[in-house]
Amino acid sequence: MEKVLFTSDTSSNGLVKIFDALGVKLNGRVAVKLHSGEAGNQNYLKPDYVLELINHVNGTVVECNTAYEGERDTTEKHQKLMEDHGWTKACKVDILDAEGPDLEIPIENGLKLTKNYVGKNIENYDSVLVLSHFKGHPMGGYGGALKQLSIGFASGKGKRYIHCVGKENGSFDDMFQVKQIDFLDSMADAAKTIHDKFKDNIVYINVMTNMSVDCDCCVVAEDPCMKDIGILASTDPVAIDQACINLVYKSDDPGRDHLVERIESRQGTHTIESAEKLGIGSREYELVEI
Repeated sequence: MEKVLFTSDTSSNGLVKIFDALGVKLNGRVAVKLHSGEAGNQNYLKPDYVLELINHVNGTVVECNTAYEGERDTTEKHQKLMEDHGWTKACKVDILDAEGPDLEIPIENGLKLTKNYVGKNIENYDSVLVLSHFKGHPMGGYGGALKQLSIGFASGKGKRYIHCVGKENGSFDDMFQVKQIDFLDSMADAAKTIHDKFKDNIVYINVMTNMSVDCDCCVVAEDPCMKDIGILASTDPVAIDQACINLVYKSDDPGRDHLVERIESRQGTHTIESAEKLGIGSREYELVEI
């Protein structure tokens, strides 16, 4: 049974402590995948909060461009936002799909996809720390480790490819014409490519703070609806996301129902179920408090 570590210490030092408690050494060049935050968003994990952990692993913050219009849909705009949000001043930054061509990763026996398009600069890294802000999401139901692995690592083109369930050169409108279950299966397919690529050199940390029903990609996001719960860490992205879902469901916080409605209305846990079917990880876990 997979172990998922938990701490109620949501401080910057708590991030470092739970990483160290995993006992995993990230070797070589370390990519730290996180959400840089859309312009106007108030809930994303800020540089001053995560910098201690990034320095602790000697990591480089990595991001990819978006598939929708905004301040991150081109490399030029994304680089400016990274500067405006303080990322480039605080640490090393790499937009993985800043220049093409994308890295195309084949998918064998996928649920919906036959390939995944990711930023080619991912080839420059030996290890990955997936640092996710756990919260709701307007399309996926929730955002956690699996979404970071799939949509997060996908290039701008790759994001649209996943959203369009494998339709090449799909339009923005096409993203909203697919079956929800098919989209969630596509995310699981894409997540497997990154998890398998790094195998024993990848670690997952989910931060359960500032939990809104909206993603950090929303310009105008709802304010958090629940009190902070804690930080979780694991080497299994399925187990850690399932553990976060379970903690939300078990909460007696008055805002819990609002977040649960967002998750259930988008069938969000289907992504976890599909990821388990693909062998990415297990929904069975042991929660260990440190």
